[in-house]
Amino acid sequence: MDIFFQQIINGLVLGSIYALVALGYTMVYGILSLINFAHGDVLMVGALTAYATVIGLQAVAPGIPGPLLLFIGILVAIPVCVIVNVLIERLAYRPLRNAPRLAPLITAIGVSLLLQTGAMIIFGRNYKVFPSLMPSAPVAIGGASITPTQILILVLAAAMMVGLVLLVERTKLGRAMRATAENPRIASLMGVDANSVIVATFAIGAALAAVAGVLVAANYSIAHFYMGFIPGLKAFTAAVLGGIGNLYGAMVGGLLLGIIESLGAGYIGQLTGGFFGSNYQDIFAFVVLIVVLTLRPSGIMGERVADRA
Repeated sequence: MDIFFQQIINGLVLGSIYALVALGYTMVYGILSLINFAHGDVLMVGALTAYATVIGLQAVAPGIPGPLLLFIGILVAIPVCVIVNVLIERLAYRPLRNAPRLAPLITAIGVSLLLQTGAMIIFGRNYKVFPSLMPSAPVAIGGASITPTQILILVLAAAMMVGLVLLVERTKLGRAMRATAENPRIASLMGVDANSVIVATFAIGAALAAVAGVLVAANYSIAHFYMGFIPGLKAFTAAVLGGIGNLYGAMVGGLLLGIIESLGAGYIGQLTGGFFGSNYQDIFAFVVLIVVLTLRPSGIMGERVADRA
């Protein structure tokens, strides 16, 4: 039972990251019906930006506490990622808004490769060791344990998800987002600036991805130019699992996918003598994607476009 509880905790931590990134996918899709495959690389930009910020501050002022450094890294990563994502929307996606759907999809893949190559040129090919900024002593919960960094991930992810739901459901911008998702042309006739709403959507998604990137780097103590590819694919899987275009679906899908991965790597790894252990945990996410697309393409909480945000 202790092993099960530990795997659930690990799955919730992993799923919280997936949920944050999946929300970016699902918001853009809900408004533009576009899969932004470069979104995972925005996560990478946030992680590397925070890494450069933390290393620079440690060199200039070595006495700054670790948690404060991490907080500053997040504050710097968010605007950088917002600028990057807004530029992607303005330069790569907006000119193709009325083009066939295949064109923006191919463009998204190209933008992803461009971001990866640019990061490789700036930061190099080697993995960067992200400094340990949080206390390392684990906290015991029953028979399981959780680190302060993992607690931060759960708390921060939950706060951002609740904040996003309140923004979408209780604010003027949220009403504009829902109206634009319903019908951009009619929303424009009602005084909604569709372009501003789309830019705001990309900016919010970038902020979520930036925080997710910094948390991933802090949790695994690694940052590199290719780190956003697999989390991006898994977050897309989570969005499809929950029902892409649905905010709650992205959250549920992310958490569920994280738990499936964690339990699969733990228990199936034991049953197969380690053959399908943690080294093969990525397979579970894509098996889930195949099953969902086969049996329920709309996802667990898939809804009509009018109810998407």
